[in-house]
Amino acid sequence: MRVACDATGPAPMSRRDLVFRRITPLRGPNIWTYRPAVEVLLDIGEFEDFPSNLLPGFVDRLIAWLPGLATHRCGVDAEGGFVLRLREGTWMGHILEHVVLELQGQIGMRTGFGKTRETGERGVYKMVVRSRDEETTRACLDTARELLLAAVADTPFDMAAKMQPLLDMADSKLLGPSTAAIVDAATERGIPSIRLTDGNLVQLGYGAASRRIWTAETDATSAIAEGIASDKDLTKRLLESCGVPTPGGRVVDSPEDAWDAAQDIGLPVVVKPSDANHGRGVSMELMTEEQVKAAFPVADAEGSEVMVERYIRGQEHRLLVVNGRLAAAARGEIAKVTGDGKSTIRQLIDVQLNTDPRRGLAEECPLSPILLDVEPAVRLELKRQGYDGESVPPAGQEVTVQRNGNMNFDVTKDVHPSIAAAGELAARVVGLDIAGIDFVADDIALPLDGQQAAVVEVNAGPSLLMHLKPEFGEPQPVGEAIVDSLFPADRDGRIPIVGVAGTSGMTIVARLVAWLLQLSGKHVGVACAAGAFLDARRAEAGDCVNWQSSHRLLLNRALEAAVFENDGRMMLDEGLAYDRCQVGVVTRIEAPENLEAHYVRTKDDAYNVLRTQVDVVLSDGTAVLNAGDPLVAKMAPLCDGDVILFALDEAAVAAHRAKGGRAVLARDGAIVLARGGEEKVLAELAAIPAAGAQSAQEIEQVLAAVGAAWALGIAEDLIRAGAETFMREQAEPCRAKPAPAARR
Repeated sequence: MRVACDATGPAPMSRRDLVFRRITPLRGPNIWTYRPAVEVLLDIGEFEDFPSNLLPGFVDRLIAWLPGLATHRCGVDAEGGFVLRLREGTWMGHILEHVVLELQGQIGMRTGFGKTRETGERGVYKMVVRSRDEETTRACLDTARELLLAAVADTPFDMAAKMQPLLDMADSKLLGPSTAAIVDAATERGIPSIRLTDGNLVQLGYGAASRRIWTAETDATSAIAEGIASDKDLTKRLLESCGVPTPGGRVVDSPEDAWDAAQDIGLPVVVKPSDANHGRGVSMELMTEEQVKAAFPVADAEGSEVMVERYIRGQEHRLLVVNGRLAAAARGEIAKVTGDGKSTIRQLIDVQLNTDPRRGLAEECPLSPILLDVEPAVRLELKRQGYDGESVPPAGQEVTVQRNGNMNFDVTKDVHPSIAAAGELAARVVGLDIAGIDFVADDIALPLDGQQAAVVEVNAGPSLLMHLKPEFGEPQPVGEAIVDSLFPADRDGRIPIVGVAGTSGMTIVARLVAWLLQLSGKHVGVACAAGAFLDARRAEAGDCVNWQSSHRLLLNRALEAAVFENDGRMMLDEGLAYDRCQVGVVTRIEAPENLEAHYVRTKDDAYNVLRTQVDVVLSDGTAVLNAGDPLVAKMAPLCDGDVILFALDEAAVAAHRAKGGRAVLARDGAIVLARGGEEKVLAELAAIPAAGAQSAQEIEQVLAAVGAAWALGIAEDLIRAGAETFMREQAEPCRAKPAPAARR
């Protein structure tokens, strides 16, 4: 590591700039990290001669604008490590990395990975940061560059104004909190995820083993059940028929009919829309004809029908039921303001309620702001008490502003089994796999019998935020509960994936492995230089060694296995399409071609790229490596799982076999499977068309494919039959058919 020299100040610079020569979104595992990232080829120009300690005032200005940098560890296992590096002297590429990470953290894009490395070209670096959204990370890069240049030049920089567009972008681009909680829980269990849209539609798992979620709905959420839940009158009638306690009431069609219903039911009553949610249009504890009739248009504006129900005295609760079991419970509170004798109720709401950091329009805020002008139910509640928004209540006078919503207290541990059972039954009656049950009770810890209590609503696609971020009590692992309901303990959402990397011979290996998998009874997809295939059908012509073609296969819910050819160009330009694989094959490492732009020039450089294929092998998976190539064999210790070596030279696998390892050999014109000291002849090479003229490279390709099939647990007889029936022409690129001859 370089040490900055002492100086009193920098000499004049001819170019005070940071230039992004290239920005590369890496959408999957790559040479840097298992996760998607953004790599920048950064030219720091003459800043190469001026590390941070030679830029007067730079460090202080930077920390003043971004005080969160003081928590970055960087090189020492303690907060403040990065600031120490700044004061000792570090270079602009490294500083840019940390500034981007800090900006991403401030807008809620949780990342912690970044690296900066020299390229060998003076002043040019590769800088990479973990990214959850490419466009948002690019915006953070631009802001970080502008900030650094302003700190160097000592020019004004309005941090708040610069952050707001980033916050807005993150709010629109990143997963919502409910979806993110589920995806994070899946990641903890090793279940991969693929975002399918710019919104919250996400696939968990690959191919035929995948499931899909949309916020707190899943592919098991019934459209019929959603329709029932949206019709509150129908929901109530179904619940009543099954013995679930509900408030009495009926649908009404006019203010006069609402008052008639209220008199039949008995005061006080609730007037609410039949198919709205989030408490919109709900008026509670109405006692007079005037109140009931005034509440009708408020409810009518929010739903297709209006209901009048008996008012249940007690506290409002939300029970989250997942897969028929109570997963979490929250209790609400009534929103009130206290008069000071000077301020209007509108002002008190803004000062006492809307300044609460939990309230906001962003999706991650558990509570919504209270806006008098757009919430007639709030105005009606104030009117009942003799107030409006411009009223000035006396000092010390409490004024109720909102009776429903405001779920602040986690009470999961307090729920009485009888109340939990009633909530679980309500979800089953409606038919929802994930349901938010609104339950009113005096005390949720007491038995259902003996207190006035009822289910007042059943909600499909409930928000999880109140359970993830309660103001009081413990957050609940609701994301884990949903993931466990989708994937029992013995499932991880994965199908067998085989990745084949190297500098030559990958296409034949990929197609032969796919053929063997297909013969074993699986629907198989393969993306390689010969095209993309679904079983034997060519679905896409041309070279498909790219992220997009591979990604499409993982979305195909008919596929039970997939094989991908990967080369250095794909790993450097795009990253792998999958996060981990069951089998990783590396054929051979030769001098790289056409990778100069990535500063990959030697076989050792290629090794550092292609090792990615071994890095992503699962702990219960297998790396299949060419022991005849020393650089490939060197990758064996990198594998988290098992290793199978293949070679033409038995000496190359001797040490591996001595430890009980598996190997695939070519001996005396036959393929031999070896495990430790045990051996078995699989097939004669002469009977395998793919061996062709039986050149060394062709034989190695067959051995690699056999090793991958062995790692996948395919029966030896089936491997033999598949190898003997596979033709090399199956791996040839698709060529245009000649035009038909003209008829005479």
